[in-house]
Amino acid sequence: MTFTQQLRETNQDLFEMIFHHPFVEGIGRGDIAKEAVMHYVKADFEYLNAFMKIYAIAMSKSDTRSDIAFFHEQVGFTLHSETGPHMNLCDYIGVSYKELQGHPLPPTADHYVKHMMYHAYTGSLGEIYAALLPCPWTYLEIGKVLMEKYKPQANHPFYRWITFYADSGIEALTETLCKRLDACAEEASEAEKNRMRDAFRKSCQLELCFWEMSLTCETWPAGNIGVTAP
Repeated sequence: MTFTQQLRETNQDLFEMIFHHPFVEGIGRGDIAKEAVMHYVKADFEYLNAFMKIYAIAMSKSDTRSDIAFFHEQVGFTLHSETGPHMNLCDYIGVSYKELQGHPLPPTADHYVKHMMYHAYTGSLGEIYAALLPCPWTYLEIGKVLMEKYKPQANHPFYRWITFYADSGIEALTETLCKRLDACAEEASEAEKNRMRDAFRKSCQLELCFWEMSLTCETWPAGNIGVTAP
C-alpha cells in the first residue's frame, strides 16, 4: 500500500462526513439556501487565490523543471478553469461573480489558508503536497458520489459543478499529486512523514469545516470592520 493510499484509508472517517454533510447533499439535491451558496463562493474565491500562491511557493522550492512546470500549470488551471463551478453557483443565486470577490475570509477559511501557508513556508515539498492534496481529492470524490447517488441531468441546477469535479481532469490532478507525494514519502524520514500525515489530516478536517462554515454563514465576532481580503 502506498503512502497516499494509507492516508486515504486513515482519513475515511472524514471523507464520509464530508460526503454526508448537508451542504454537499444539498448540491446533490439542488436545494441549498442561497445565502449559504453566496457565503461559500465569497470564501472559496479568496481560498483559491491563496491556493495559487501556495503553488508559487512550492515552485520556488522545486529543484527540477518538471516540478516547476507542474506547479505553473496548476496555477493556470486554478486561475481559469475553476471559475466554471463558481459561475454555476452564481447563476443559481442570481448574483454576479464580481460581486462575490474581494471579501474577507471567514474564520474557518482563514485558518485553512494559514494552515497551508505554514507548511508551505516552513515545511518540505512533501508537506506542501500533503496539505494541498485533500482539496482536489475530496472534491473529486464528492463529484463521483453525487453523480452516482443523484445521477444529475443537464437541467439540474448544479450539473456543471458536479460534472466538473467528477471529471477525469480532476482525477488526473489528484493522481499526479498522489504520485508526487508518494515519491517524497519514499525519501522522507519518519518524522517528516508524520508531519505529512498531520498536514493531510488537518486539511481534511478543514475541508469538512469549510462546508459547515458555508452552511452556517460563519462570520468573525464583532464583524470585519477595517478588514480587507488577503
